Amino acid sequence: MQWEVVIGLETHAQLSTNSKIFSGASTAFGAEPNTQACPVDLALPGVLPVMNRGAVEKAIQFGLAVGATIAPVSVFARKNYFYPDLPKGYQISQYEKPVVQGGRVSFMLERDGKQEIRSVQLTRAHLEEDAGKSLHEDYQGMSGIDLNRAGTPLLEIVTEPDMRSAAEAVAYARALHSLVTWLGICDGNMQEGSFRCDANVSVRPVGQKEFGTRCEIKNLNSFRFLEDAINIEVRRQIELIEDGGQVVQATRLYDPDNRETREMRSKEDAQDYRYFPDPDLPPLAISQEWIDRVKAVMPELPDAMRERFVRDYGLPEYDAAVLTQSKAMADYFEVLVVAIGKEQAKQGANWLMGDVSSTLNREGVEIADAPVSAAQLALLLKRIADGTISNKIAKEVFAAMWEAKSDDTNAADNIIDEKGLKQISDSGALEKIIDEVLAANQKSVDEFRAGKEKAFNALVGQVMKATKGKGNPAQVNELLKSKLAG
Repeated sequence: MQWEVVIGLETHAQLSTNSKIFSGASTAFGAEPNTQACPVDLALPGVLPVMNRGAVEKAIQFGLAVGATIAPVSVFARKNYFYPDLPKGYQISQYEKPVVQGGRVSFMLERDGKQEIRSVQLTRAHLEEDAGKSLHEDYQGMSGIDLNRAGTPLLEIVTEPDMRSAAEAVAYARALHSLVTWLGICDGNMQEGSFRCDANVSVRPVGQKEFGTRCEIKNLNSFRFLEDAINIEVRRQIELIEDGGQVVQATRLYDPDNRETREMRSKEDAQDYRYFPDPDLPPLAISQEWIDRVKAVMPELPDAMRERFVRDYGLPEYDAAVLTQSKAMADYFEVLVVAIGKEQAKQGANWLMGDVSSTLNREGVEIADAPVSAAQLALLLKRIADGTISNKIAKEVFAAMWEAKSDDTNAADNIIDEKGLKQISDSGALEKIIDEVLAANQKSVDEFRAGKEKAFNALVGQVMKATKGKGNPAQVNELLKSKLAG
């Protein structure tokens, strides 16, 4: 039987506010356990929550960025469940009336070797408070509770079940991660739990309209774990059904060491949480004037920047999409283009998508931390354009610049001079070398004159070898053709 995978994601993005969603306690990461939990976070008797205006504005920014409806009135509810790291015995969240409704996220997805733009429909994004954290290590067989995280503002972003593969789910998650960090509403640090995903996974026979029974895999804090967990859960469900069993709706955890998902508890439905409006919080009213003020200070969005790169710099849509996958990459490109000029924008894009990106990936470095600045790369590209070095030599210079980690804007010129890498463009010097190569490779000369085009490439290679790669490729080709035609 052929199976179709159905995936929806729920993503918790910690909002980058200085204080918590309903109290003035700090949200800074890394403090000693239980030093950043105030009476409101601890649910001491008599305390009352007060809404954090900054958290609301970050939710508004997200809603505007995804083309969603910002609810003029939304309501906070109590979601009742009992965990040691939830001191109230309930979580303040939103249920029937979330602040952000609808919207969609677009991203690049590779299919059959081709890149295409996909979109995933969002159901909602709602504000809520984070729980504390249970600690199970180094406690002599006991567990500890750290409530520093309790009350940290979250935006939970929920998709429709639109995705049909783990690869598609990861592409969506990466795009969402890029968007929330682009907006500056979340730092996106997955290791610290600032951005974590729950995956709802089910399978159904191809052609069946009804969804299968879903299982939710909780707290996936890396893109690799997200992909692995989905693929493993899909395989588990298919094998279970094909062996005559039934999938039971449940919440599961992913074990990366054993590469399996394990049942955590039976999956609760909404009624199990006994949602009801929080009596301590009035409805959240958001006026159009408030939305307009937030919109006025938002950065240029990726889609708008992508269109501008195509329109103003003449870039192909694919290049523009790649360069706007992160704000740091887009900003680097913009600085580069200012330095080299719009007419060289395509060359700049090629270098960013090629040598720069491959080196970043190999070294595990983000573009914001690259040791070669946009100004330094610009000078390197200018030296290609003015004929000082060839594109091939430029790659050698770039590698040396990366290794040197110098702040000197003239790093490219310094390396070219130190290593004697200037391109040989003197016609007389090149002619002398070409004459020597032709004399030493008579067989290739005869083969070329007999109609074998490959022999010409061999002769070019010999000339470039003789110049130690420093011969001007265009001049070498022109002079060589002239000599062979004589």
